[in-house]
Amino acid sequence: MSEPCDLTACAARMLIGQKKLSATELLESCIRRIERLNGAVNAIVATDYPQARRAAAAVDGAVARGEALGPIAGLPVGIKDLEDTEGLRTTYGSPIFANHVPAADERVVRAIRAGGGLIIGKTNTPEFGAGANTRNAVYGATGNPFDPRKSAAGSSGGSAVALATGMVPLASGSDTGGSLRNPAAFCGIVGFRPTPGLVANEKRLLGWSSLPVTGPMARTVPDLALLLSVMASDDKSDPLATTIHGRAVRTASDFFPVPPADLSRLRVALTPDFGFAPTERHIAEVFAEKTALFRPVFARADDATPDCTGADAAFAVLRAVGFLAAHLEKTQKRRAEVGPNVITNVEEGLGYSAADVARADALATALYRRWQRFFDDYDLILTPAITISPRPWNELYPAEIDGKKTRSYFHWLALAYAVTLAGHPALSLPVGRDRAGMPFGLQIVGPRGGDAAVLAATASLEAMLAGDARTARPVPDLERLAVAPPIAESPGFIGFD
Repeated sequence: MSEPCDLTACAARMLIGQKKLSATELLESCIRRIERLNGAVNAIVATDYPQARRAAAAVDGAVARGEALGPIAGLPVGIKDLEDTEGLRTTYGSPIFANHVPAADERVVRAIRAGGGLIIGKTNTPEFGAGANTRNAVYGATGNPFDPRKSAAGSSGGSAVALATGMVPLASGSDTGGSLRNPAAFCGIVGFRPTPGLVANEKRLLGWSSLPVTGPMARTVPDLALLLSVMASDDKSDPLATTIHGRAVRTASDFFPVPPADLSRLRVALTPDFGFAPTERHIAEVFAEKTALFRPVFARADDATPDCTGADAAFAVLRAVGFLAAHLEKTQKRRAEVGPNVITNVEEGLGYSAADVARADALATALYRRWQRFFDDYDLILTPAITISPRPWNELYPAEIDGKKTRSYFHWLALAYAVTLAGHPALSLPVGRDRAGMPFGLQIVGPRGGDAAVLAATASLEAMLAGDARTARPVPDLERLAVAPPIAESPGFIGFD
């Protein structure tokens, strides 16, 4: 029999409101699941059960008194360990901050608490989110829930694994080069990169850079939309947040509930590689097989791609500039405590000139404008969410794909960072498994600002695909995980490389 922690977030929230499930019962179910499975995968790395229990009791009291409840009242939430949580250890995956306990929540965490969410714990991430393999020198590696020897991707790998295993119904994530979408694809859950500025972020040092965003993760699209409705905000602390003085630009009802979409009216472009991403042949073939099952439901389904010329060069420079802003001082003063991915990015950034940065900005702008023209003819783009099937987590990054060397430790993320550069919303939707038996993620990209349209289309597609074993969301074998050896006993568990 399934546990309350296996309920969707929407179902659990409805039952709490109907007095058929208490917030305390749901929380205790999640805690039991964490204690039973976390040793095998290392997804949750710091917990605050006492505070979560007090918050759950407060929700139960509000229900008993008939008070109005927040949108996610009583739902346990995992918070990525890059996001500050008051009174709860937040390390950013770095030994420099191994004992750091923030004095205040950052904005998105405050919004989750205000919406009634129960902060149950922190989810693992690579050091400062650098890299798409969730592994660090503080907490160690996070294993894939379908095979703990393999990578959960990253940098929101802990959140993805916690969701896939039922430890939490909702989790936060962040995304620069696919850090929400990559782990969602590897772990069989849903991750959404919103249009920059939709989820305000006051911590971004380069406030006008659209590369890093914060976003929601969940097991289903409606659940994800529920969390997004709490996270989204007009907020003057973020220069990218759209504001009109004296008027609310966006409200929770813009994103939840998700209206049905008429897929038969949508014009869709399909591409396995955006014309440049080093996509594994296996993944390209699985993409073709999966999409062949549902291409006919769309008004048009063309093999086409926007022109992504310059994407590799632009992303490399702009990413490195962001690392210079955030981590130059650390690499200069405490280099021995900094990992290779961060050092590589900082040193690369130091090698660029102002002319290089200007050229990168110009390339990204030209790419953006080509994408806008492309979306005059299409409503959505479908691609694989990530270029490869999961590999062992002790591989720092894929040095080669199909025998060809990758250009850098993030080159294999090109399917994701093409979208990042264009600034469009994108969602990773689980669509069955690949030929290796691992989850396959479909990336669904919408027009700039079309976040609600992407959610509506993917929710309708998700509901349609759920009835076919070839395309339904895969579920890990929890009984097998329960008896798996602790991942902490694996060679190389703790470390950067």
